[in-house]
Amino acid sequence: MVDGVFSMSAKERLRLRLVQGLAEGRLKQAEAAGRLGLSVRQIKRLVRAHRRLGAKGLVSRRRGGVSNRRIAASEQARIVGLVGHHYADFGPTLACEYLSERHGYKHSRETLRQWMIGAGLWRAKRVREKRVHQLRERRSRVGELVQIDGSPHAWLEERGPRLTLIIFVDDASGRLQYARFEPTETTRAYLRGLRAYVGALGCPVALYSDRHSIFGKHDPEDPEPTQFERAARALEIAPILALTPQAKGRVERAFQTLQDRLVKALRLAGVCSLEAANGYLPGFLAAHNARFAVAPRQSADAHRPLERSAETLGWITSEQHTRTLSRALSCQYRGQLYLINTGGAPAYHLRRAQVTVCDDGPQAAVVLLHRGKPLPYRMLARAALAPRIADDKTLDVMVDEAAKRRAPTPALAPGAARGSKGLRTAARRGPLPAAAP
Repeated sequence: MVDGVFSMSAKERLRLRLVQGLAEGRLKQAEAAGRLGLSVRQIKRLVRAHRRLGAKGLVSRRRGGVSNRRIAASEQARIVGLVGHHYADFGPTLACEYLSERHGYKHSRETLRQWMIGAGLWRAKRVREKRVHQLRERRSRVGELVQIDGSPHAWLEERGPRLTLIIFVDDASGRLQYARFEPTETTRAYLRGLRAYVGALGCPVALYSDRHSIFGKHDPEDPEPTQFERAARALEIAPILALTPQAKGRVERAFQTLQDRLVKALRLAGVCSLEAANGYLPGFLAAHNARFAVAPRQSADAHRPLERSAETLGWITSEQHTRTLSRALSCQYRGQLYLINTGGAPAYHLRRAQVTVCDDGPQAAVVLLHRGKPLPYRMLARAALAPRIADDKTLDVMVDEAAKRRAPTPALAPGAARGSKGLRTAARRGPLPAAAP
């Protein structure tokens, strides 16, 4: 009932008790005004309303009416239409950000969520019990610990090829310090990332990764480091392997966010290629870090300045292999013969000397280092060897490349055998007669 005490709000029931105390002489008007946070004049008005209408006089007359702040139905229909047309698979939070930025939306995220639920564009997620993992506190300084990982995903959806996103996430601040799209997750992709990171920010204290063969040998008794581990240690960076995926939760959660927000941002920007995706990343990263990064507990930067030249950094962050020069000052690498060019001067000290072959990929020239200095050489042209070793992340690419190199097979006539004799028989017989109607 409208005039019933139990239909009143808690604030109105308090007013009723105090007004009844005033009527019975147990309270003074100034005391009641202080408890309600009102003026004495307002208390007198409430007493008069109670005398005239009883408890109903203390109930707001606006109850059940339309709010002055009610959003017009036309505005709600406009916003819901925009969401259905442009952001149908967006969550309320992300849709609210894009609507505010592009369409002048000025209402709350919760309002939008209720509209989307009412229009069938969003279904409230059930709260399910999650497995609890021990929380590790963030490092205190930027550059103390950097988590690295790659995510093969349909970043361009059906508009382009399937790509892998390599990211370096700072543990103290959660900032994405480096991100780049690569065709596949390879050692060279991480070495390029390490080169770009160190060249821009300096050397962090440690790099935290999973236990893929790119970062560590599966055999703990094998003392030979991987290419990435060698490069990190040469830069005095400690490579650390995570025991479980949950241990490097910072980078795992970053990928969960990126697979939602970045995919949709690339779609709205119309990005369709690897080059365009990498060109779009810097602006997205700046906005992403402004939205999600936190301030570290200490303002000091733990990065150590790079004390090597850019050229030396390039050699360190390329694939390195050791070769021994012959008495003729030559060595072989990937099927190619490299001859050291001494300019006619005697170079007996190079006979049987060990050189380091720095290979930065097919687009870069190979560098031969001896005691940290490059050696001039000339190369005898030979057919280059195709790579033969693959893992689960590069196998598909190598199979696709082998299929491209394979010569096309002539189509066989229906019913013909696959041997040469079968081909000759099919040729003699000629085309098969058409089937009877």
